[in-house]
Amino acid sequence: MIMTHGVDGGGGKAMISQAERDPSIQIRLPGSSHSSPSPPPSPSLLRSKSSEPPSRTFAHGISWIVLSVILRRRRRILLLAPVIYISCMLFHMHKASFDAGPTIHRRPAPGSVYRSPQVYAKLRAEIDADNATADAISTIWKRSYKGVEWKPCVNKSNGVLPESNGFIFIEANGGLNQQRTSVGYLNATLVIPNFHYHSIWKDPSKFGDIYDEEYFISTLANDVRVVDTVPEYLMERFDYNLTNVYNFRVKAWAPTSYYRDSVLPKLLEEKAQVLEVFVVFSWHRVIRISPFANRLSFDAPRAIQKFRCLANNVALRFAKPILTQGETLVKKMKKLSANNTGKYVSVHLRFEEDMVAFSCCVFDGGNQEKQDMIAARERGWKGKFTKPGRVIRPGANRLNGKCPLTPLEVGLILRGMGFNKSTYIYLASGPIYGGNRTMAPLLEMFPNLQTKEMLASEEELAPFKSFSSRMAALDYTVCLHSEVFVTTQGGNFPHFLMGHRRYLFGGHSKTIRPDKRKLAVLFDNPKLSWRSFKHQMLIMRSHSDSKGFELKRSSDSIYIFPCPDCMCRRNRTTATT
Repeated sequence: MIMTHGVDGGGGKAMISQAERDPSIQIRLPGSSHSSPSPPPSPSLLRSKSSEPPSRTFAHGISWIVLSVILRRRRRILLLAPVIYISCMLFHMHKASFDAGPTIHRRPAPGSVYRSPQVYAKLRAEIDADNATADAISTIWKRSYKGVEWKPCVNKSNGVLPESNGFIFIEANGGLNQQRTSVGYLNATLVIPNFHYHSIWKDPSKFGDIYDEEYFISTLANDVRVVDTVPEYLMERFDYNLTNVYNFRVKAWAPTSYYRDSVLPKLLEEKAQVLEVFVVFSWHRVIRISPFANRLSFDAPRAIQKFRCLANNVALRFAKPILTQGETLVKKMKKLSANNTGKYVSVHLRFEEDMVAFSCCVFDGGNQEKQDMIAARERGWKGKFTKPGRVIRPGANRLNGKCPLTPLEVGLILRGMGFNKSTYIYLASGPIYGGNRTMAPLLEMFPNLQTKEMLASEEELAPFKSFSSRMAALDYTVCLHSEVFVTTQGGNFPHFLMGHRRYLFGGHSKTIRPDKRKLAVLFDNPKLSWRSFKHQMLIMRSHSDSKGFELKRSSDSIYIFPCPDCMCRRNRTTATT
């Protein structure tokens, strides 16, 4: 083995060649038993050794040995060149270690971590200084859509109904807006729906506690027969237990053909059938459909779609106590926002504990939040999230826009869209997870924020407070009459509101639907400037405006898009003359 110090390519080659020609020439390594002195090291090498840390001496020695071998085997140098380059770079950047392997630090994907509080802390001074004189609420949605507005179609039914095919008893499951269900088509007499008691909503309210039964029956009188209860002779036949009635477990979004080909024949079953059980049911012509949420396809004939709109947007009027209290809250919001000609913004905020738990997202609550969410999931869904093989990926959920927006994020979005500090906000929500700590940033940005608990006294809310559906009905009423509605998480509540508001406001939803995938990335950017964020929010607001005029496609929900299936065109110029 031949080793040399401070040699360049040419000198090294000459020295090796000379040694090969004359075997008597030997270069002694330090520590050799021979007494022949080695040539003195160069001054540059002395300087190098004196300034180099002792821990790198051995590493350099190994390095030069490797280089010497490579120089002798020049044919393979091109193959090893990348390895040599990387090794040298690691040495000189002090990243290499012979004691342990390199540590790899993986940075989470942009948008996968909740960093909104840090963004708010960075931007707060600029937000406070941004006191625009023109509030967005006074300028938003001034455009028209090709000069055309929409209006509810006139019901042209003559009120003459054919003989009823029997009775249908349905049981609606879910909260307030899962109860707003479709009826009709089978030419049957509808029994006022029954509502399931749910482990989440825990509301024993009956139909008449939430909706005006008489108004519902009279409004639909020209289209379908409705009775408030099952006739006594039928109740007696089934031992006063309607669970004994034959139940159709209809699949979600079933087409009308299923009702025609499967449900209707059962309703019309002749009493000459062989099976006695069918004879009983056909004789009395009564069936039960449970559960009955989302049991009819949106791709239905237009006559059925019009009837859906009539039932959901007109016939389902809230019961008088709810309607009266809801209208009182609307009047108070309009009075408070008199400086904006009575216009206010309503926000449906889904940051209750059950929604945060169901989303499987991680926020900034640390270990306490983790334990709270585990307990909430077990209470509400009994092992659904702990099944073998179930993997929870909070980062992926956030990137996919599945995390509910926090009050802080809602405040940032609305300020970025141009709603100033004086804007009146109505917050539709249950108890916010984290309470005052979570709500503080939103109140800092919008001190005029109101809730039903702030607008009404405890005595006024007492008849509703223990019933989640009735409390939701109050929120629904105030949101329905707001100038702008903001949805933050999706679900039946905002979907019905968007369609209902289109039905009332000439086909325009006037709804802000933030792009939560885009927001996840923006809120995870530590370098985000207020100017850049505001620009992005104005684009998002403009996009919501243009989407507000969308028409229903075949697969879209009739509850969100009543145009054109159950609304008629009205020319604006004609309407104003």
